Amino acid sequence: MKKLSLLVLGLAFACNTSQKTVSEVAKTQPVADPVPYAESITETELKEHLYTYASDEFEGRETGKPGQKKAVEYIKAHYESLNIPAAQSNGNYFQKVALQETKVPKGNVTFNNESFSLGEHAVAFSPAQGTFNEIVYAGFGIEDGDHNDYNGIDVSGKLVLIKAGEPQNTDGTYVISGDQEKSDWSNMSEAMGKKSTLALEKGAKGVLYFDSQNFPRFRGYFRFMESNNSGRMQLADDSNNDILIVLDEKAATTLFENIEKDHTPKTITANVNLNLTGSNDNIDSENVVALLKGTEKPEEYVVISSHLDHIGVTADGQINNGADDDGSGTVALLEIAQAFKQAAEEGKGPKRSIVFLHVTGEEKGLLGSKYYTDVEPVFPLENTVANLNIDMIGRIDPKYKGSRNYLYLIGSDKLSTELHNLSEEVNKKYTNIEFDYTYNDENDPNRFYYRSDHYNFAKNNIPIIFYFNGTHADYHRPSDTPDKINYDLLENRSRLIFHTAWEIANRPNRLVVDKATE
Repeated sequence: MKKLSLLVLGLAFACNTSQKTVSEVAKTQPVADPVPYAESITETELKEHLYTYASDEFEGRETGKPGQKKAVEYIKAHYESLNIPAAQSNGNYFQKVALQETKVPKGNVTFNNESFSLGEHAVAFSPAQGTFNEIVYAGFGIEDGDHNDYNGIDVSGKLVLIKAGEPQNTDGTYVISGDQEKSDWSNMSEAMGKKSTLALEKGAKGVLYFDSQNFPRFRGYFRFMESNNSGRMQLADDSNNDILIVLDEKAATTLFENIEKDHTPKTITANVNLNLTGSNDNIDSENVVALLKGTEKPEEYVVISSHLDHIGVTADGQINNGADDDGSGTVALLEIAQAFKQAAEEGKGPKRSIVFLHVTGEEKGLLGSKYYTDVEPVFPLENTVANLNIDMIGRIDPKYKGSRNYLYLIGSDKLSTELHNLSEEVNKKYTNIEFDYTYNDENDPNRFYYRSDHYNFAKNNIPIIFYFNGTHADYHRPSDTPDKINYDLLENRSRLIFHTAWEIANRPNRLVVDKATE
């Protein structure tokens, strides 16, 4: 799970804004009974798939590596065996995704004659070179409504020092929101990217970002990449030479001693030397996309997604099999596709088209789904009715205190009240899973809403549901293996997603988006 840039496309609203329950839809638009098809999704077949897909043979499925190539061939072969065609008009199941990996740089930064080795008090994920005699301190680096930290300062060609957080009034309320709620400028998953993008759009040479709270997280990423000789991966079209260096308190106060208390933007005299070197590698990867065409509304699309990649092999040769993350989602999607195909062969196929989307590069920053939504949508986003995203549905969160027959749902109510209600009613009718919305909370510190592939659809105002079992001790470790999967739960959760997709695909009107973002 993982970040992103906003490209907002408006969705056409459905003509009928009334919210129909499952039973009401059944009365007005009879459709086939989905239960026999859902029951074709079985523990036995899920297990058989997963023991292959999450085996050592697939070498941890790291993006661009031989194991990932084996994974996409396995997925392709499944759709070919079902006679479900490729989604692309050229007949190719593989949607090529050009990537570039910047190896973790080496070197140091020097602030006011004090040197910091990369990975201790400063972290960067791309090379940076240069000597500067002054920097611009932009405070919180926010431009929003009446608040503008860039008033009266020129950042063109300069290094800009920005700190995390946002301004507050003397009564403790936040300036941007006007109340006790923090704005997106404090969002742990988005703030640094949002502030850095703003500074660069204003002509800055680069950004020095002070975030004492989240610095350990960035340092952890850096050290993991360093120990595994990997680096930051991005879409090839997004590669650039922009400077972004994250600082802890020691490094930041060496530049500007009063940075935590002083919020006033200003130009600061400082001696800064950046000596960070690294290399770039081009990476070829691919999404796998298959299509079951709708019978009545083939130009409307329900996208069901899971990520096909994982994190590969550790530096000491241990394979991260990724059985739960996201082998479980992958095999669930394969079985769901088989269920829909069986219905179609019996003349009871879905009225809307179903897109089976297996994305690459999720572990590298949601790259495959970003390519699909931002660069080359196989089908128009404005015709995409919903995205159901499956990422880790085979295990039990040890922190969860309720029934083992549970599932975390994230995002179902963010854009469409109708989708949320539909999801609840489908579950009550068919699967009786205990839904938990803990991670759907806007203030959840894990920010899971932003960390899997559904987000790239949601940012385009496409209603989504993210299905998730939570983390566990084996998350992103070699011990995430197929023998630890709860196959009875995986079966029931997969059937839930099939039933939900079935209802979305067969209802008379497309889902209403009543909470679209700007």
